[in-house]
Amino acid sequence: MDIHKVRAQFPALLRRQDGKPVIHLDGPGGTQVPQTVIDAMSRPLAEGQSNLGGPFSSSAESDQVVADARSAVADLLNANSDEVAFGQNMTSLTFAVSRAIASTWQPGDEIVLTRLDHDANVAPWLRAAEERGVTVKWVGVQDFGINWDDLDAALGSSTRLVAVTAASNALGSVVDVAEVARRAHDVGALVYVDGVHYVPHESTDVAAFDADFFVCSAYKFYGPHIGLLYGKREHLRTLPAYKVRPAPDTGPGRWETGTQSFESIAGVVATVDYLAAFGEGDDRRQKLVSAYEEIGQHERRLSDRFLSGLAELDGVKLHGRREGRRTPTFALEFPGQKPRDVAVELARQGIYVTDGDYYAVEVMRSLGQADSGGLVRIGFVHYSTEEEVDQTLNALDRLS
Repeated sequence: MDIHKVRAQFPALLRRQDGKPVIHLDGPGGTQVPQTVIDAMSRPLAEGQSNLGGPFSSSAESDQVVADARSAVADLLNANSDEVAFGQNMTSLTFAVSRAIASTWQPGDEIVLTRLDHDANVAPWLRAAEERGVTVKWVGVQDFGINWDDLDAALGSSTRLVAVTAASNALGSVVDVAEVARRAHDVGALVYVDGVHYVPHESTDVAAFDADFFVCSAYKFYGPHIGLLYGKREHLRTLPAYKVRPAPDTGPGRWETGTQSFESIAGVVATVDYLAAFGEGDDRRQKLVSAYEEIGQHERRLSDRFLSGLAELDGVKLHGRREGRRTPTFALEFPGQKPRDVAVELARQGIYVTDGDYYAVEVMRSLGQADSGGLVRIGFVHYSTEEEVDQTLNALDRLS
């Protein structure tokens, strides 16, 4: 992968601070956007767009944009286009779907949540469980991943749902979602997967996962602020969607409340095509799988380089895996220093990182960091460079 050619496609990477290039390491909270996506979003705004279903060209163009986007996301996730719905973001979609799923629960039912998850895949289910009188069982964090013994102990004949992340947005740990789904389905439970931090880094195959639902957000993988929902066809068809009466009674449109952001949906198509351009194959799905192999190789080099340099630093503690499947996302503790102070100092040097809990509330509680301001999060993505890794390590060395 020609990293210079990659970076040239991102106008935001030209940002300067005090005359020096900025280093964007806040990707886990939202990535930058290539010019092709910006152009795709600008086009309908400039040329005119209309709502769906009208007997005129601008409406037909919106219809086509939505159809193209469903097809693009289906290729991205290895799904069918009629299993893809759009929403404001992953959190809003999860609140909506949780309400629908919870309507089928009865007192005495149980759901299983993991402490590895982002709160967007925790809080909606807690609220739904409270409203329906359903018991919540927790799966703890072990070795920075899921505690499998906890999961087995939590599952039973009363389990109706397991909510799990595919990758921790705080620790970078990748979860064996297919194994979670197998165990959950053995007791008849649905599986709802938060893929927000997974999709930017790994090729996604919801069919192989056997997930009942999979949600992600395009702004985490170089696209616009819009949420994407995959649901197995039978679930999207039969669950009671909370919608206005004129909305479709069939298909994914019954889950898309209100008028969608057509410019963002157009951006989704361009985002998927941007990713596919890195790969080779006879169709877009094959190109995407190939592209993620290329992206993964680059990101693993960055991870290895960062972990190697981090091991030589005193005064910095990594909360996360040094080996095994992980994304290039790192949670760091600086004993004796507040995470916000560290982030402010790095920002002063033009290195943009996040601090706090990043909405991974249960993760921070599990690590004992909830009351101390959380941790500092550094996240590399495919447009990050080895030089940026080295500059960041040097800055951390000075801080520690």
